[in-house]
Formats: sequence, C-alpha cells, structure tokens
Amino acid sequence: MLKAMRNKKVGTTVTAIGAALMLAAAGLTLFNLWDESRAERSVETTLDGILDEMENGTPQAPVLEQGWSIEAQMPSVVLDGGDYLGILEIPSLELALPICDEWSYPNLSRSPCRYAGGLYSHDLVIAGHNYRSHFGHLGRLSVGDEVFFTDMDRNRFAYRVSEISTLGPTAVGEMTATGEWDLTLFTCTLGGRSRMTVRCASQSEELD
Repeated sequence: MLKAMRNKKVGTTVTAIGAALMLAAAGLTLFNLWDESRAERSVETTLDGILDEMENGTPQAPVLEQGWSIEAQMPSVVLDGGDYLGILEIPSLELALPICDEWSYPNLSRSPCRYAGGLYSHDLVIAGHNYRSHFGHLGRLSVGDEVFFTDMDRNRFAYRVSEISTLGPTAVGEMTATGEWDLTLFTCTLGGRSRMTVRCASQSEELD
C-alpha cells in the first residue's frame, strides 16, 4: 500500500514537472515569435526614416569628388534615439537593413550595428542578431553574391562575398583583422556557440 502511494506521488510529480516544462517551452516559443515580429517592425520603421532623410536631406558631393580619404567620418542620422550610418542591402536574401553606428545589446535588438572599423577605411565589421529579418539567413549566402552599402550622403558601395566561415565566440582579433576584407558581416549561430562570418571584397561601381 505504502509503495503504491509512493509510486503514485512520484508519478504525479513527474507529470507536473513535464507539464511545467511544456508550458515553459510554449512560452519561449511565443516570446521568440513576438520578438521576431518586433525586430521586423523596428527595421521597417527605421528604414523608412533613413530613406526619408536621404530623399529630403542635402547630400555632400560624392566622396571620390571631394578629396575624400580613409580618415573621413561616416555621416549619420539620429532616429528614435539611435545613430544610423546608412543602409545595407543583400539582394540574394531580399534584405535592406538600417545600420546603427554603435554596437550594444539594446541597439542590436533593433538593427545590425557597426562592430568595428569603417566604410571608407575598407575594414567595416557589422554585427547582426540572428533574427530572420536581420542576419538569420547569412548562411544562405554564396561566394560571389552581391552586397551593397549606401551611406547617408547616398554614396553606394558595392561588394561581393569572398569567403564564408565560422569563428569561435571569442575570436575578436580574427573577426576584426584589418587589411584583408573590405566588409565583414557576422551573427551568432543558434545557441550562440560560434559566429557565422561573411567576408566581402569591394567591387568598382559608379557612385549615384
């Protein structure tokens, strides 16, 4: 009798734990769906603001015509408390993303961010969250795919993917190595154990 009661109690406890785990998993799934939707809306709103600024602002002369140098600072615009540098386009992924000037976790939850380097010094590194609407599909890129960056003065820079690799989460020096790639994009893999890394080389293109 006592053994039966003990087994029943254990069974009830296991069932309760299982139910709690299922509820927690369902809650996590719902949160992830909500967070994905929020991130997508944030990108759309910020992108609209940047496009309006580009259309209505007064751009400087194209950088190659104004004695531009690699030390030049990238122009930016402040929107919703964030400082944005321009728009990153990845046609093969059907992505157009605003790029925030300063990396931080709050900023990263809204859009990809400059992690290191600069556009004009040919060593720009951009970090993005692995949201589907951000950098979640970087792994689908192939060598030779086109990537574009348009700065706030409407100068458009063209690149092609030259290398795709996976780096460890602490490989900061390797991620930000200068002089080898003109543009680097990276995001966390699922679980955050490594970094999906896309290296790009510039290609000549007339400025708009």
